[in-house]
Amino acid sequence: MLIPEFPDFVPIDYELRAEMHPQLPMTPDGVSEYTFANLYLFRRRYGYRISRVVDKTFIISGTQPPKEDGGKAKRFFMTPCAVPGKGILDELFKTHDYWKGISDSLLTPSRDRMEEWGIQFTEDRDNFDYLYLRTDLAELPGKKYHKKRNLVNAFHAQYSSWEEKPLTAELVPTAMEILSRWRDEKGFDGDFLAASEALENFEGLYQKGMIYYVEGKPAAWCLGESLARGRMFAVHFEKALEEFKGIYQFINQAFASSLPKYYTHINREQDLGDEGLRQAKMTYRPCGFVRKFTGVLTERP
Repeated sequence: MLIPEFPDFVPIDYELRAEMHPQLPMTPDGVSEYTFANLYLFRRRYGYRISRVVDKTFIISGTQPPKEDGGKAKRFFMTPCAVPGKGILDELFKTHDYWKGISDSLLTPSRDRMEEWGIQFTEDRDNFDYLYLRTDLAELPGKKYHKKRNLVNAFHAQYSSWEEKPLTAELVPTAMEILSRWRDEKGFDGDFLAASEALENFEGLYQKGMIYYVEGKPAAWCLGESLARGRMFAVHFEKALEEFKGIYQFINQAFASSLPKYYTHINREQDLGDEGLRQAKMTYRPCGFVRKFTGVLTERP
């Protein structure tokens, strides 16, 4: 095994995918961060390192960069698959500021006991994943989706033809062209680097996606993967050119329609506290959230 036992850590690297991937998508909650692809693609941003507690869980260590308005970087750890023992948690809190991404299935059975250990838990609303019924996004039913249906219908009325193709290695250069133009339109990089790597390695990262053409022109692409034991699909990247009016509403509906019916839910990740993004995600009427909590040690051992 390439992943060492705690307390030793190694940087997350592409070579670790065979060890990490089979276990992470089986976690029941469907936390969007807990996939090899997500951890690998954002390894530079957060300086991810990994360890393991044998037959129990991985431990992911990272650093939250300081916000633009000031503050300092903070170190965090995540335990995707299980709660480690008190001794390991005590050691982790000695070198980390907080425990991040604690899902309901991890927290609920052990919360009382861990609070007795001096750990205080708080909802991390900015990192809640938004959950939608796949059928809602595909069909846009009823009054609550009236405005979304109108936007999609207006897109179809304005553009005479469109085409949807599964993303393949041959189409990656076209998707990269869309991504580069997207960056130029936005005027900033955003997640350009992670999205580029996702495209270049999408098969090895267990990703699936679609690319869209409008009136014969490359216009958009979506990319994501299976979560929560195959019940949920997480959309990790969605890039489109805004020269096509209504393109985002269109691909949101079209991509949901393209997914196999065994996916009952679509996870569209978190809003990270961005108020505009939060409002946009809420307009699609989430059916629920993947709740996440943070933990801090209030009584040092």
